[in-house]
Formats: sequence, structure tokens, C-alpha cells
Amino acid sequence: MKKFLIHIPLLALFTTLSLVSCTSSKNLDTNLPKDIAERPADEDSQKYEQAQLDKLKASIESESSGEKCTNSSEWTFAPMRAKACGGPQQYIAFPKKIETSILPRIEEYTQKVKAFNEKYNITSDCMMVMPPTSVKCIKEKAQLITAEQ
Repeated sequence: MKKFLIHIPLLALFTTLSLVSCTSSKNLDTNLPKDIAERPADEDSQKYEQAQLDKLKASIESESSGEKCTNSSEWTFAPMRAKACGGPQQYIAFPKKIETSILPRIEEYTQKVKAFNEKYNITSDCMMVMPPTSVKCIKEKAQLITAEQ
């Protein structure tokens, strides 16, 4: 009988510890994403790299378009992006006063696009994009003028 009375407190202790440990493990996954779309970005994926390129492009375009175009002689343009088979994919107009800050960013973006194209074997139409002949201010926005216009 004495042995039985000693086992009751031990049994109660083990039961309590078991119940406490079970309830604490239920909350371990509260920080995990519930949906696969919420998972952290895979920095080695093509989608992730494309999104980073898109952000850099948007930042460059925002910087150049942030200025009002009132005098076209104060504006210039540069090639931007790279086609998979070579040559620029587009041109961008920007004010000459920000040329020293924006040109390195355009070059960085273009080099990243080239590396992206090579890494993922991107193909393109290989048509040559002709450079614009000038920049014109239309409704305070810079417009690139080509020979066809």
C-alpha cells in the first residue's frame, strides 16, 4: 500500500509535465507561413531576380521622370537594358543635371540584365532598336524622338 501511495504523486507529476509539454509544442508553428505564397523569397529563382530588376528599372525611371521637362536642350538620353542577342532594348531620357548619378545606375541595370539573360538563356527578337534623334518636351514630360517620327 505504501508503494502505491508513493506512485500516485509521481504519476500526477508525470501527467502534469506531459500535458504542459504538449500544449507548449502546439504554438511552435505560429510564425510559419500558412500559404506557400507567403514563404520567403528564394533568392536564386528567376522570378525573384526579375522582380529585383524591375525594382531597379522603376527606380531609374522614377528618378528621370521626376524632373519636369521645360527645355529639351537640358535633356539627353542613354541606352538601357540589353537584348539577349546584343544591343540595347530601349532608350531612356533624363535631365543632363543628373547625368553623373543616373548613368552608373543605368549601366549597372544593363549589366544585370545581360547577366540575367545569360543565366536563364533568355532569347529575344534580335531586331535592332534605333537610337532616338532627340528629346522633346511635351506637356512637361520628356519624349524621345526617333527618325521615323
